[in-house]
Amino acid sequence: MILRAARALVALALLTSIAWAAAGAAKAPPSAPDSARADEGRPQIDVLTWEGPIQPITAETWIQAIDRAEKAHREALVIRLDTPGGLDSSMRDIIKRILISEVPVVVYVSPSGGRAASAGTFIAMAAHVAAMAPGTSIGAATPVNVGGSDVAKDMANKVRNDAVSYIRSLAKQRGRNVDWAEKAVREGSSLGEEDALEQHVVDLVARDMPALLKALDGRTVTVAGLTRTLHTANAETHDFEPSWRQRLLGRIIDPNIAYILFILGFYGLLFELSNPGSVLPGVVGGICLLLAFLAFQALPVNLTGVALIVFSMVLFAVDVKVQSHGVLTVGAAIALLLGSLILLGGDPGVARISLSVILTAVAATVAFFAFVVGAGLRAQRRKPITGAHGMVGEQGTALTDLGPEGQVFVHGEYWTAEADQPIAKGARVVVDRVDGLVLRVKKA
Repeated sequence: MILRAARALVALALLTSIAWAAAGAAKAPPSAPDSARADEGRPQIDVLTWEGPIQPITAETWIQAIDRAEKAHREALVIRLDTPGGLDSSMRDIIKRILISEVPVVVYVSPSGGRAASAGTFIAMAAHVAAMAPGTSIGAATPVNVGGSDVAKDMANKVRNDAVSYIRSLAKQRGRNVDWAEKAVREGSSLGEEDALEQHVVDLVARDMPALLKALDGRTVTVAGLTRTLHTANAETHDFEPSWRQRLLGRIIDPNIAYILFILGFYGLLFELSNPGSVLPGVVGGICLLLAFLAFQALPVNLTGVALIVFSMVLFAVDVKVQSHGVLTVGAAIALLLGSLILLGGDPGVARISLSVILTAVAATVAFFAFVVGAGLRAQRRKPITGAHGMVGEQGTALTDLGPEGQVFVHGEYWTAEADQPIAKGARVVVDRVDGLVLRVKKA
């Protein structure tokens, strides 16, 4: 009963996790109408809003947005950005596409309270126009070793120098403050919107989208080697929405979701291996593991963390079969906690698993397996209630004189019994042992 209930709970948890991710990915509204339905008498501008880390799905979405803006001959593409940073490879893919874009790309750090940190700073520097809303910040672009381990000093210097030369090149190409750009990488410098405008880090400050479009009107930019004047006054905006596939993958790539899928996948496989033929936990667990591995391809995964988590699950599984007096459970909990902490590394909030998610997963896993192991130990210590062993200790009544053989009434049944010492009819007896169909009894 315990194992069947456990299988049902695990299957329900796995299905709920997948359904939740899919539902969250599918709830966004469809893409904006194509330019064929737009008002031809007004300038047309696409607007892409992105809040969150820069990762492969980000790059794919942004590149598609630029492609559509070019195909539809938009006046500009405005990207409303609020990001803590992200992966270097995805950032460079975005920047390469911006640099060859035939449509002006405007990076607008918004809303108030948002930021363009780390990789977001590089992208803002690459944009044809960089703008900020009041109460936003830009900077803190120091490279971080996303592998989760320390790097040699020489290697750290190489990575930092490469980032410095890259951001200086971008800032120089767009006519922005080259010295501050280098400072943002070497020292992690960060600026608010007013200081950024004063130091020529960004081109303008606008409180909202209408104010931004008004400020952009008449501005001259260089696009694909050609000088172009923006006409954005009274422009019609079109929101660009990622596809349902991109929204789904974007959720899966979230470090917390990927971690939960990884843990639940092991739950499913462990129950399938311990209870062959249950099918559902194994199928759903395999799907969760494959989705987790898909996310790990786009995240800075530490293989030592993966190995520790796998080892902890093995210890939990063995502890169900072996009586270790809690030693295996403690070892498994420590391995799971350490593996979870070092599984992903990088900028906090970008490629890190939330500590609350880790502690919840570890506590739930330890509590669950402790319950299963405890139930198994209690079952082993419980007195048998069926079969021959279940008769030992049962009390009954002598129906005849036992000298030494006779009849007794025990456990609602009539039995042939033998006693080592004479027992009178009607006396209370207790079963000492069972020999085939004969009870060995003694006086109670």
